[in-house]
Amino acid sequence: MEETTTQPGSDHGQAPRPSGIAKTYHPQEVEDKWYRYWLENQFFTARPNPDKEPYTIVIPPPNVTGVLHMGHMLNNTIQDVLIRKARMEGKEACWVPGTDHASIATEAKVVAMLKEKGISKKDLSREEFLAYAWEWREKYGGIILEQLKKLGASCDWSRTRFTMEPTLSAAVTEVFVDLYRKGLIYRGIRMVNWDPQGGTALSDEEVIAKDTMAKMYHLRYEVVISDEVTGNTNVPSLVTSSPGYLTVATSRPETIMADVAVAVNPNDPRYAHLHGARVRIPLLGRAIPVILDEYVAIDFGTGALKVTPAHDLNDYALGLKHNLPVIDILNNDGTLNERAELYVGQDRFAARRSIVKDLEAAALLDKVEEYASVLQTSERTGAVIEPRLSLQWFLKMEHLAKPALAAVENDEIKLHPPKFKNMYRVWMENVHDWCISRQLWWGQRIPAYYLPDGTFVVAPNAKEALELARQKSGNVELLFTDLRQEEDVLDTWFSAWLWPISVFDGFKDPDNADVNYFYPTNDLVTAPEILFFWVARMVMAGLEYRREVPFRNVYLTGIVRDDRGRKMSKQLGNSPDPLELIAQYGADGVRTGMLFSSPAGNDLLFDIKLIEQGRNFSNKIWNAFRLVKGWEVADLTNEPANYVATEWFRAKLDAALREAEDHFRKFRLSDALKSIHALIWDDFCAWYLEIVKPEYGQPINRLVYEATIGYFEQLMQLAHPFVPFITEEIWQQIRERGARESICVATFPKPSGVSDGRYLEGADVAFDVVSQVRNLRNAKQLSPKVPLNLSRRTTNSVGEPVANGLVADNFRAITEKLANVRITETTERIENAVSFVVKANEFFVVLSEGIDPEREIADAKAALAYQIGFRDSILKKLQNEKFVANAKPDVIERERQKLADAEAKIQALREKLRSWGVEE
Repeated sequence: MEETTTQPGSDHGQAPRPSGIAKTYHPQEVEDKWYRYWLENQFFTARPNPDKEPYTIVIPPPNVTGVLHMGHMLNNTIQDVLIRKARMEGKEACWVPGTDHASIATEAKVVAMLKEKGISKKDLSREEFLAYAWEWREKYGGIILEQLKKLGASCDWSRTRFTMEPTLSAAVTEVFVDLYRKGLIYRGIRMVNWDPQGGTALSDEEVIAKDTMAKMYHLRYEVVISDEVTGNTNVPSLVTSSPGYLTVATSRPETIMADVAVAVNPNDPRYAHLHGARVRIPLLGRAIPVILDEYVAIDFGTGALKVTPAHDLNDYALGLKHNLPVIDILNNDGTLNERAELYVGQDRFAARRSIVKDLEAAALLDKVEEYASVLQTSERTGAVIEPRLSLQWFLKMEHLAKPALAAVENDEIKLHPPKFKNMYRVWMENVHDWCISRQLWWGQRIPAYYLPDGTFVVAPNAKEALELARQKSGNVELLFTDLRQEEDVLDTWFSAWLWPISVFDGFKDPDNADVNYFYPTNDLVTAPEILFFWVARMVMAGLEYRREVPFRNVYLTGIVRDDRGRKMSKQLGNSPDPLELIAQYGADGVRTGMLFSSPAGNDLLFDIKLIEQGRNFSNKIWNAFRLVKGWEVADLTNEPANYVATEWFRAKLDAALREAEDHFRKFRLSDALKSIHALIWDDFCAWYLEIVKPEYGQPINRLVYEATIGYFEQLMQLAHPFVPFITEEIWQQIRERGARESICVATFPKPSGVSDGRYLEGADVAFDVVSQVRNLRNAKQLSPKVPLNLSRRTTNSVGEPVANGLVADNFRAITEKLANVRITETTERIENAVSFVVKANEFFVVLSEGIDPEREIADAKAALAYQIGFRDSILKKLQNEKFVANAKPDVIERERQKLADAEAKIQALREKLRSWGVEE
């Protein structure tokens, strides 16, 4: 055959035409060619169409700093499968791409870039820094979207959005102003999660807990009475052997300079004499009170708790309750400030090492213990979080959370798998106010404007802000230069939660055609770790601003892990480069490899063998196509085996389509792929083509050939959402195609529902018989070319007829052809023959070399044990009232048929053993 030489497509949408079928499939040549063709013909472009049902997906916008990783590969493959299927179903399929400005990550990238140039952020004005940031975004921000094209992502690229483009930023400002005027946004001093490396506050959801081993330091606080140290007055020891000291345990000794009290439980008899006393902070010497509070656990640690309101959430609550002062000893970058008095300017961890050394020298460190702990880290920078008091902007969440919880509880939005419903419920029932301000420059600046007296107004723009400021101050002479806009920007998620609406300009023009047609979207594909970060908040925004949920289904993917169960990451060096995988195995191979073992919500243990399996699938399809297209066609009389084969595959395809549709409906995409893979690899390539394949050098019947080509075409359309490139290549070569024709917009196959199920039953028997004969040949080292006589017993031990399972009728010719046997029938057992059982049928093959009775008995016993176990498992399932009540009738009927088949095999095997004189 000729190698493929591709001609470029014309300006009129003509598909590239190969001059022949290449011997070997080369995905790199095919992928670029067809992706370019799809884009040229705008097959991915979607517009409101009243004659078509909309189907919409919005991409979880990857960070503008990002490059393609394995998680993106999985997530976007799933989205592409869904959107391609919807497009082929005749829906107006709209997949909106875009990127997120990622405030913390991007600012860190720009700061690092500037550092390489010898420029410090602190030496730049805000406008100068932002100019550098936009320059960086223009240069690097679109990389990941270009990489997604290599994967085959069929996004409507004309709709690409960016969360900081003017229209979307205006939407963020509008929503902030609206929520502030509704009384849902406020400014106040609260304990927040502080990222010293990023220099900003974080929300609870941006904090990642990591298991670690930490140290607990037991420190001695001198007891004070009337400012006199009681160390020499023989006050009995409380915890240590030295009198006059109170021992307090802490994991953060560097924060003792911010201590304002030590708390003990009023019911703890060990400390009854210290009620109203004071103690001195080690090294610092400042006296602080001993306070009483039942919050302190008597049986935990030493029973004495240092209270540091500025640096611990629980301590802050104690401080408010007891009206304690607040001493913040940390700078924004995690170094100690002047209020610490000691170790000023040192990093917090350096200060910890210093203070531990000095405490030991002063004999104020009683002991150090290691214990299992949880370290709170920044999701963006990885830095250890510092709890600290900070003046921030907050959004009240309770009002927004209640309807968003109800939407999932009543299945208006369905989570797949539903196990995440409980996680969602727990989050939403325990929601905290959202800290929405970030101490950064890259992002949407908070639209609050401060007057000279320190008060502020909130307005969507400077003009309205000035008008409100004049009204508030009563000073009509006030100028805009007298106002100062808030320096902080909004949390990145504050723009992301508006994404399903803002990408369709639903805030700029709430009644525009796009948002009215494409919103609400249909399905969202994302990761469980941002179920609250993003998914729940989008539900809140959708209900608040469109009075509709933003999507109907949420497909939650698992995490891609390595063979040791670790999450794949560049930091660990355990993640392959996705683009290198695509270059080596082809995009189709990578897509199918990722999906073979990726059920919704369950983690995927990545194995390169899966990708190899995906590549092999493409090669299998290609070789099958070469085989079929290489046949000579003639007007011949149809052979019985070929007629039966075409009818059987018609029934098999129909059943497979029903199964695949059920998997799609339940978002079991991995199962859908596996069923399609089995249909193509096993049923079509291994069985069907083997049956209809003509003898070497002989032509094939034209009717059979046309049926085969028709099946091939349907199979390519069925597989296209999963393997878009090879299916397009083959589909274009199956028949002559016109301009602007593509499998992208061909019809997705649907089950007809009129196929004859008896062909499926007959094929099961016939193929089982063929497999048994082939196994026998392998075991006895018999050539497939040597014909064998196969006898089927037509009666059981008492002379009753045995159903033939269609082998003697429709499938006799197929069985004889594939197994190279001649089938005869007998009413008696055949001595000195190898036998096997298929359903209720017992078959015999006489071999010239004779048989081993012991081996035959052992094999029969093993087969009987297996069938009894199988039967019992089916019985248990059918006796389960919950299963019977919830399963569909056809599922129950299949289980009953399995039970009947097992019973028949058990009976036949028992008869076989009895014939050898063996009783159970």
